[in-house]
Amino acid sequence: MNGSNDRFDFTAPVPPLGELGAVHFIAIGGAGMSGVARVMLARGCAVSGSDAKQSPVLAALAAEGAEVHVGHDAAYVEGKDTIVVSSAIRESNVELAAARAAGLRVLHRAQALASTMADSRRVAIAGANGKTTTTSMLTVALQHCGVDPSFAAGGELAKHGTNAHWGTGDVFVAEADESDGSFLVYRPEVAVVTNVQPDHLDFYGTFERVRQAYAAFAGSIVEGGLLVACQDDEGSRELAQAARSAGARVLTYGWSPESDVVLRDEVFRGLMGRVTVTGPDGVDRVLRINIPGRHNLLNAAAAYTVAVDGLGQDPTRVLDGLFGFTGTRRRFEPKGSAAGVSVVDDYAHNPGKVAAVVGTGADLVGDGRLVVVFQPHLYSRTRDFAREFAVALAPADVVVLMEVYAAREDPMPGVSSQLVADALREVRPDADVTVVPSWSAVAGHVAALAREGDLVLTVGAGDVTMIGPEVLRALGAERGQDDGSA
Repeated sequence: MNGSNDRFDFTAPVPPLGELGAVHFIAIGGAGMSGVARVMLARGCAVSGSDAKQSPVLAALAAEGAEVHVGHDAAYVEGKDTIVVSSAIRESNVELAAARAAGLRVLHRAQALASTMADSRRVAIAGANGKTTTTSMLTVALQHCGVDPSFAAGGELAKHGTNAHWGTGDVFVAEADESDGSFLVYRPEVAVVTNVQPDHLDFYGTFERVRQAYAAFAGSIVEGGLLVACQDDEGSRELAQAARSAGARVLTYGWSPESDVVLRDEVFRGLMGRVTVTGPDGVDRVLRINIPGRHNLLNAAAAYTVAVDGLGQDPTRVLDGLFGFTGTRRRFEPKGSAAGVSVVDDYAHNPGKVAAVVGTGADLVGDGRLVVVFQPHLYSRTRDFAREFAVALAPADVVVLMEVYAAREDPMPGVSSQLVADALREVRPDADVTVVPSWSAVAGHVAALAREGDLVLTVGAGDVTMIGPEVLRALGAERGQDDGSA
């Protein structure tokens, strides 16, 4: 892994923000793209963008000063100096093709974000699972310390209603996406690796190349910087050991007593978790969070380690800030309840994430049933990890599978949600699993089977997020109750 893919070299220097001129974003409404656009707008750049359809994100960007267009047209890049794309934008896109023909500068969104960081103290948070939540937790903790960091996350902070901000402080916290190698661009002072797992094989091909990419990410830390890595994850632990052997400063965190920051004696009460954390100073402190899940205590420990040991913040204020964290949109986000049925939405889309959210749901459901509506994301991921998804879904009482959300891929012969259903029946022969290929039929199907006391989880990175409110409306209409949705 040398930092390049077929379209971008992520080890090359990025141009300064002042040289970008008028910047146009293709698919500006995406989670990552909109965040970069927001930071550029806040820094005074002329920003325009297009997207396939209207959305609240486009409306918000327009209100913040962006020129936005619905649909794609080559005319939108006329008079622009820099074009920003993600790896999902194909070279055949009419705007990108026009930009190439005109010789315009084309940047990946990570390169564009890096250009905004200037002289900030850069913190880059990577990992197959947990990076959005960890990024958000660290941001909120630093805000509580009075730092006012800049940040760009893959999801909206529930309390702030935004996924990015240009702050007055000198710290910039960025979620670093490993899916296409673009996390190599940031050159951070502090880098976090929550876990190293065999995801995004459509890009990397093999798990060995994934590991090589994370090694390059660790190697991109500036001289004198810090790597924070999870001791409990095998890939992250091996990365930390190699970096330490090479002379890098490394701190590990986790439940393992071999961690530099050790967690123990966890207690859960409803949606709140509490754990004792012991840092390198040997002092025991209590870390509390107001979101469920043992995995989120680990995410909070990563944020704590960065804030205290990486950025020198006061431990008490950091802990208070973490306790005040109210979550990230689409990360175990309650959507409401109707007829005694609760609905929660989550962005989980790889086996590790799905296992964490399903496990959390199983812990919380009580005497009711856990009903999981899962929409696989990408044909290649469904093909490569059908059995792993089945294992992750197995704790659910009822599983409803939607058809694969294609995202950037074309359909693959023989690859559908049925692969996951078949694997689930092998893993758990008594599994109650149904494939509902019609999107419009899913909400009614779920509402019909849901019973009082059930917890319904809608899970996936695609448009499954729209199913929860539809289920609530159906339940309310069928049973004559207010849906209580947010």
